[in-house]
Order: sequence, then structure tokens, then C-alpha cells
Amino acid sequence: MGLRDTAALAALLGVMGLGACEEPAAETVQQAALDADAGAAERGVLVDLPPDARANPAVWPRSATPAAITDDATEAFIDSLLAEMTLEEKVGQTIQADISAVTPEDMANYPLGSILAGGNSAPGGRNWAGPEDWVQLARDFRAAVEAREGARIPLIFGIDAVHGHNNVIGATIFPHNIGLGAARNPELVGRIAEVTALEVAATGADWTFGPTVAVPRDLRWGRTYEGYGEDPEIVASYAGPVTLGLQGELRAGEVLGVGRIAGSAKHFLADGGTVDGVDQGNAPISEEELIRVHNAGYPPTIDAGVLTVMASFSSWNGVKITGNHTLLDDVLRGPLGFEGFVVSDWNAHGQIPGCINESCPEAFNAGIDMFMAPDSWRPLYYNTLEQVRSGAITMERLDEAVRRILRVKIRAGLFETERPLEGRYDLIGAPEHRAVARDAVRQSLVLLKNDGVLPIRPDARVLVAGSAADNIGQQSGGWTLSWQGTGTTNADFPGATSIWGGIEEAVTAAGGTAVLSADGSHDEAPDVAIVVFGETPYAEFQGDLDHLAFADPEPLRVLRSLQEAGIPTVSVFISGRPMWTNPEINASNAFVAAWLPGSEGGGVADVLIGDEAGEARYDFTGTLSFSWPRHALQAPLNRDMADYDPLFAYGFGLTYADDGALDVLSEESGVSGDAANPDRYFVEGRFIAPWSLLLRDEGGDNRPGLAPSGESPRGAVAMRTVDGSAQESARALAFTGPARALAWGTAVDLTRQANGEMALLLRYRADSAPEGRVWLGVGEAEIDLTPFMGETGSWREIKVRLSCFRDLGTVINAVEEPFSLRADGPATISFETARLASNEGDAICPAE
Repeated sequence: MGLRDTAALAALLGVMGLGACEEPAAETVQQAALDADAGAAERGVLVDLPPDARANPAVWPRSATPAAITDDATEAFIDSLLAEMTLEEKVGQTIQADISAVTPEDMANYPLGSILAGGNSAPGGRNWAGPEDWVQLARDFRAAVEAREGARIPLIFGIDAVHGHNNVIGATIFPHNIGLGAARNPELVGRIAEVTALEVAATGADWTFGPTVAVPRDLRWGRTYEGYGEDPEIVASYAGPVTLGLQGELRAGEVLGVGRIAGSAKHFLADGGTVDGVDQGNAPISEEELIRVHNAGYPPTIDAGVLTVMASFSSWNGVKITGNHTLLDDVLRGPLGFEGFVVSDWNAHGQIPGCINESCPEAFNAGIDMFMAPDSWRPLYYNTLEQVRSGAITMERLDEAVRRILRVKIRAGLFETERPLEGRYDLIGAPEHRAVARDAVRQSLVLLKNDGVLPIRPDARVLVAGSAADNIGQQSGGWTLSWQGTGTTNADFPGATSIWGGIEEAVTAAGGTAVLSADGSHDEAPDVAIVVFGETPYAEFQGDLDHLAFADPEPLRVLRSLQEAGIPTVSVFISGRPMWTNPEINASNAFVAAWLPGSEGGGVADVLIGDEAGEARYDFTGTLSFSWPRHALQAPLNRDMADYDPLFAYGFGLTYADDGALDVLSEESGVSGDAANPDRYFVEGRFIAPWSLLLRDEGGDNRPGLAPSGESPRGAVAMRTVDGSAQESARALAFTGPARALAWGTAVDLTRQANGEMALLLRYRADSAPEGRVWLGVGEAEIDLTPFMGETGSWREIKVRLSCFRDLGTVINAVEEPFSLRADGPATISFETARLASNEGDAICPAE
């Protein structure tokens, strides 16, 4: 059902009995394309797609949503609802708003079908809201819908619970998918999904945007850690168990069981195949590769009954997936047999040529059933209404989308009044849930080097060093309490255990001693040092890299200083991807890839620290699900490549029984020169290459920002180093007349950052009261900073949305001046930080 223009194709293939790998006759494919085009043209869908961006349904594998998704009684109920619903109610069902931009009171006038809590959205705008706040928010929205006149179709509440219920304080945070891929255990990921569903249900949400079944093919992609592996075999083996863990088995005439929630397979399709690993980019690949690699996870999750599919931001051969009817309609609802509904990604419809966030009939006609329109929902609602009235969207297409949405809501049990687990706060971070997560940490660790230092004797004197050792936020990574996973402290993770905490507990219990020293300094020489370090948290597109060299020099300094003192060293590397770490590996007696283990850092100690007899309590069982690079420019790097030459191959992983010694590795990274850095301008007391500071008088005289003496050349503005939160970590600008100080360098495209609501973060201090106005700028646009200067002598922070500067005139796709300060007259201003940051509900646009 619901195949429309592919019905003839489906019937033809059924008669021919074609299987998933059989090649149909050329005339069959040609006729199928003609049939599809005819139906698409009737719906107003653009059919003149490039030939290499047109999917041929006849060559795709077969799958099918279980027949239990519906039955005669369900369809009859849907028929009665459709007959009762007004046009406004039908259109409302197709639109999803974010809780940061919609209120329960809005439901009196807007019959929306769904709400979501995006990565930076939480009750009351507080990312650190407790479970009680989440339950109350869900109840407030449901009550508002029930009070509205009309058909009273229940909301479906979606959330990104992607490694546990990661938005909620106190929840169990599991290892990110890259670690679970290393575990090679489908049963484990199914159990993790069950626990996640229980904790989500306890807080009143109905739907998670997972499983992620992407196959990341370039380690530079900032979402690599959301994938299970570079090879489709792992993804295909996990997709079904995760879906069943979240939803349970679909049963005819029954709703999802207690503690089950709806899933969403994402991101359809080829999100992991973009050029250079650029998020929301283009995958210029053949249809054969699209099917063999990137579609691998969809048949298993559809066969398991996944209720929704999320379309990708990205493009296939230059055409946005969100607007490609040959994939969303002809394939997904054709041979793949998907009978749930398709939701778009965050304002992704606005990226289709001819569309904007507020209006996009093309996406709907191409097969999107529900727009994720977080902040654009209101104008989109009105425009979609008009497009149905004008015929740009047909009533047939609207009714089909609403039918699919209602079908999912019925199966998800949203028409039921009982929610037996809602408010069961004892389920949030329950001990039995944390035990599953701790076991997952143990299974995810991959041992890359060991010259015999591991396992560590439990009665040893153990020094634990590194900035990540006692940092639960860093070990959890992105999508943790906030979108980018930044801005947290250990206090934000009640019940969780840092890696240091786990080591201290294990060593102390066995009669040894453990000391924490982030910089590796010590009074008494330890028997062994464990250095925990790695990537700091990031999420989509902020995590995109130009190369794979691990850039922080501090861990290597610590390792080498310990090595020079004759102290055996164990490196625990925290990361969302394999990285070029040859110098760090050389400076280590053992090197462990711990990925992003989440809230249960004790699982690391379980494997590293031996029992009272000095024997391993748990062995290493994890193996690489992504190949480890030999040099920093070795991306993409996948085991099916003709020139495959990794340092550690896909599937590599030592156990305690193996000889884990390594020869000295080359420390030539292959990286030369400075790549464009789109998000950091001045941090930790220095300008980050390729950015440098220019001082400019209003007359146009440009001068370098800092002379060798430490002070800038004189003009209408001068600069000198000053202390901020650390010695000489800030710069002071002394304006004597109209002038600007600006970061200048290689033009960067900040379009994605602006679309993703990133913000310019400035930490600053007014050292004297300005005699005129002070302006903060990005590119060509500025906002008046004067009202935010505050008391002189006090450090302050401000976040201004990039979209604000874009709307004021900044050419956002070619920004050469990502940060500037301008004064109309005498003023002295110091700044310590200028970088992009996630909008965690605290970014503003003063021009609004």
C-alpha cells in the first residue's frame, strides 16, 4: 500500500520473481523509470534529475515492514479520523516543532503533530533539567492537545537518545556507536536499546531518532563516532537488534509493549559517504555502492519493523536526498517496503533548491511525511496550508502522509491513556542499567600496544594523569546533555564514574595506591602511570577535520617526561575516531583505544587493573571497526580499497595472550602547512592558524596585531598581552579613536554553522568605560556590544548567533574576518576567547 507511481513496477517485479541481486532487463528498468516519472510529475515533483542521481528501484534489494504494522481495524480507525479531521489538522500532523520554539499554549491554535527536543533544547531552556522537568513538559504538551477543539490527535514526542537517554541528568550514558562496533556483539546493542527505551519512556517521550545506520567512510567526518563501523557488515548485523530493542516485535492489533518506544533509522541515505567527510555534503558514488555500502542497514531495520525513517541532509550525486523522490518514494516505499513515515532532518527541507525553511512543497511531494521544522514551524504551517489549497500539494499526497503518521501513532500506543512507566524516576540511571553500560565499556576497549605492562598489579603505586582522566563529559563526547557535549562538569553526571574514579576504586580495593595528577607531576615515583587524553567533545560538522593528526601537544609532553623518568606508561585514548597518534604510541608501553565510553568509566579499570594475583579480571575483546591510519592524511581509509595500507587493520585488536610489542613508528605525520580553521580564532592566549590579528584605523591603515616587543604599533588602536584566567592568556585593546581590531585569514564557509545555530562566543572585559559605541562583528555585519559591556574590570561572556550576522549582511559562505571589535572613540577592552560555540539556549541576536 502507498506505492502510488511505483505500483506498476512492484507488480511487474513480483510477477518476474526478481530477487535482491538479480539484474533486470534494461527495458524493465527503463519502463520502471517512465512509470515513476509519470506519477512524480502528477504530484509536482521535479523529474529532470541528473541520470546519476536517479535511483532505479528494480536493482534494489527487497525488505518489508512487518504486516503487523496495521490491520483492518487500524485502517478503519484511520479512515474515521481522516474523515473527521479538518485541513488544518491534517497539515498540522505533518509538522514538528522544537520545544525551544513552541509552547503548550501554541497548541490551542496550531494542531501540530509532533514536538522534538533537539540537542540543545530542554525544559525551560535548561540543558541540565532533571527527569521531573521532562515529565512535566511532556504532560503539559499532551494536556494542551487534549484541551483543543477538534479531532485531538495525540502528539508524538521525539528526542535524540543516541547513546542512552543522553539529554537527561542522571541517565545512563552508553559508549557511542564506534565503541559498540568494536565490541562486535549484536545481543549487547539490543540490550542497550532496551535500557534506553525504558529510560526514555520514564521521562514521557515516545520516539528516539535512532538507530543510526550510517556507514562512515571518511574518518574526518565529525559524526564518525555515530557509526558502528566502516564496513557495512557490522551495521547490517546491528540494525535489526537495535530496532527490536527499542520497539520490541510488532504484533498485529497490538501497541508497542510497556517500556518500548518508536525508532527512526537514519540518515537515509549515504550520509557517511560524502566527499572529504564533510557533514551535509555530497556523496558522488555509483548506485551500486549506494546500495552495497550505505543501504546495508535499512533492510534489516525495516524487516524488524522500524516505525520511522529520517531523511539525510546530504546529497547523492549533487541532489539533496530530502528532495529526491526516486529514493524517498520509488525505493524506500518500493522494493524496501517501508510502511512507516519519513521525517526530515533539522530544517533540511530548506536546503533544497527553490525552498526555504518556511516553505517547501518539493520535499513533501518527494516523500517527506513530516517536516522537522524546529523554529520555522509556524510560517511553514501556513505556507503548507496554502499549497494544499492551491493544488501544489495534492489532497491525496497529504492524506497518505497523515495516514502513515497516524498508523505509527496508533502502533506506538499514543492513543492509549495508560503510561505505566512515566514518572518512574528510579529507572533513570538504575544500577542494572549502569551494569549493562559498564559491560559495554569493557567489550569496546581495543588494545593496540602492550609490551607487558598490562594488566597492572592491583597493589601498585599508580599515577593517573591527563586532562581526560577525571572528566566524565569528555569521556562521554558529543550529544551529551548538550548538542556538542560541551560545558559540563562531573557534577552534572550524578551516579556516573570517571575513568580516574574507576581506577582509584579498583586499585584502593586491592591495597594499592592511586594518585591523580593531570600534568603528570609527582613527589614519589609511581610503579606505572596511566595517561588519559584525547579529543574534546564535538558533534556534527563542528567535528569535521581536515586531517587526522591528534593536535594537542600536552599529552605527548606528559608521556615523554614520564618515559624519561623511567616510569612505564599506559595511554588511554579517548576519541570519536582513529587518529594519527604515532608519537603518543611511541611514548607509551601500552596504548588503549577507549573511544567515548560514557558514564561508566569503571569499565576501563575492570580491564586494565588485574586481580589480587596480578591476573586479568577481564581480557581485551574489542577489535577495530574502523581502520587506524598510518599517517595523518590517510583518509578515506577502508578495508575494501585497492591501496589499503593502515597502521592497524580493520579487525585488529590484541588480547593479553598476544605479543603486543611494537617497533618504533614514524613520527612524520604527512601534514604540512595550516589548514583553514573555521571555529577557533583566539584561544589559550594565541591566535589559531590561519588566523592573525590586524589593527585598522578607520582611515584604512592596516597594521599587524602584535610587534616582537609584545605591543602593537601605535595608531588609533594598540594591543598588548594581559592576564586573564591564566598568565598572558588575554589581549588588551586600547582605542584612542575610531578603529577596528579583527581576526583575518583564509576565507571559510560558515553556512552549515549558521544553519546549525552556532554562535560567536566572546569572553571580554571593559577595562575603561567606552566614550562611544563598541561593535562586535563577523564578516561584513556588526552588532552593538556597548549595552553588554557591564561593569569595568569584570570578565563577561556573550554568544551571538551566526545567523544574526548572516541576516545583517555577512556573506556567510566566504568569511575572511570571523571576529572583530570596533570602537567609535576612546575605549580599553580586553578579550580572552573568540571562537564558535554551540547555542545551548544562551545565544542571542541583539538586532532582533
